[in-house]
Amino acid sequence: MIGIGVVGLGMAAAPHMLAIRDLEAAGRARLVGGFSPSAERRAAFAARWSAPVLDSLDALLAAPGLGLVVVLTPPGAHLPVVEAAAAAGRHLLVEKPLEITADRAEAVVQVAARAGVTLGVVFQHRFRPGALRLKQAVEGGELGRLLSCLASIRWWRDAAYFAQPGRGTRARDGGGVLLTQAIHSIDLLLHLAGPVAEVKGFAVTSPLRSIDTEDVACAALRFASGAIGVLDATTVAEPRWPERIEIAGTGGSATLVAERLELHVRGCAPEVLDRGLAGGGGADPMAFDHGPHRAMLAEMLDAIAEGRAPSNAGATGLPAQRLIESLLAT
Repeated sequence: MIGIGVVGLGMAAAPHMLAIRDLEAAGRARLVGGFSPSAERRAAFAARWSAPVLDSLDALLAAPGLGLVVVLTPPGAHLPVVEAAAAAGRHLLVEKPLEITADRAEAVVQVAARAGVTLGVVFQHRFRPGALRLKQAVEGGELGRLLSCLASIRWWRDAAYFAQPGRGTRARDGGGVLLTQAIHSIDLLLHLAGPVAEVKGFAVTSPLRSIDTEDVACAALRFASGAIGVLDATTVAEPRWPERIEIAGTGGSATLVAERLELHVRGCAPEVLDRGLAGGGGADPMAFDHGPHRAMLAEMLDAIAEGRAPSNAGATGLPAQRLIESLLAT
């Protein structure tokens, strides 16, 4: 069993802990402990999960049996944690985005590579059953040559969400709706449709909250494959709508709405894979099933055991971040 440590014990810890508990029950892993610089968060984590906590990062990294560090701190704190963990020879699973800028995200990837440790990025949407089936369909040529691709993320975040100090600011999060919320769907769109060659976009901050990042954005995309597409992202769409990806090609089309896939391949009966429409787009951003987190963590454990890169290797998280920066620069 691989020992897992969790660094950063805020809101994002819950689905990871649920996944770790499942894998503990299956004999795949064990929780070594958690760390946060906040004593209050350490106490809350220990009480909620009946889990050990350590009072310093160094203590966690030195804990016997620790093999994998799950980094859930705010993005701007990722790089120093990665540097410390990599120097200690610990493998890493880092919450999205890898860092607050593409250059710092690249540094995260390079630090892990130089240390020879496995690095994964938390893009659990790739591990949803509908997304896995759609990836298979695209790679297998079932939709033919891709022509048109869309990602629409029309979510809502209320005042309580932005009440946490620094949330929605460049200093803490690195960006707004694109980097903090829509990045999951942006990554999944690129994961399915391939790299973007050109982007033209707009981004603004609404009068609904006092932040210095965008909460409304849209863009036209031209993919390297020749397909064109649209990106639409916001956190002002109350009460919220499930995120949506659409792909149309010469051989058929597909819609993926949260975890509901409709696949229409020419000459075949429609295929529907329905795991529900909850996606974390509402006032409670953690209101989603932790199954994809479990699948993602299991893939990390397999990759470490087999000495290979995981399918969600850290470097695969860079294209989404570069696209976001290109959009904001237009």
